[in-house]
Amino acid sequence: MNVLLILGIDTSGHTASAAVCDENRVIAQSSVMTKLTHSQIILPMAKRVLSDAGLTLDDIGAVSAAKGPGSYTGLRIGLAAVKGISFANGCKCAGISTLEALAYNFLGMNCNVCAVMAARQNLVYNALFVVSGRQVTRLCDDRIISVEELSAELASDDKIYYGAGDYADEMSAAAPEKVFPAPPQLKYPLASSLCFAAFDRGFTPADNLAPDYLQITKAEKDLREKENK
Repeated sequence: MNVLLILGIDTSGHTASAAVCDENRVIAQSSVMTKLTHSQIILPMAKRVLSDAGLTLDDIGAVSAAKGPGSYTGLRIGLAAVKGISFANGCKCAGISTLEALAYNFLGMNCNVCAVMAARQNLVYNALFVVSGRQVTRLCDDRIISVEELSAELASDDKIYYGAGDYADEMSAAAPEKVFPAPPQLKYPLASSLCFAAFDRGFTPADNLAPDYLQITKAEKDLREKENK
């Protein structure tokens, strides 16, 4: 029986990550926090991960990328790379919520996850999840919310959460009794989590892949302000 291999690419934030997985294993993975642009690093990283696993793109049956929220430029780079691979190789693809992928870092555990990423000013991108072994269940949609609103919501919740994402430490400081920072190896995006989420959430034609920013870009905001003057 043929085993489906997925190449995952995450360029949603400061971490660049690439991985090759089947449904039950991380075959190869590389992650790095870099000051280089994702366009410089992600495709060479993906190529190296495949090489380390003794594979080529011809062995890959699907590709998965973070679709957002996150860095506008980073998301576009990752999705463009996945679309290009999908069109060239005829393989299926998946766009996975960056926040949901963070929850998938905790597969195999029984815990609650507050995925939280810096947005702008005092706002964060957030979603809440329950992880029970191999099952990840959403408690709310991806959203953009103020730190104060999220802290108040968590205060009225009877759950304790692991915080994951680039705002996890700050969120723990804002809600110290409700959010505890995840261990470093689970706190930041992992491309393998995109792969495992894709197995659960399914695939789509490359034409359907689109970023989900959760808020308008600065260029769109500036244009609207100009039109309203």
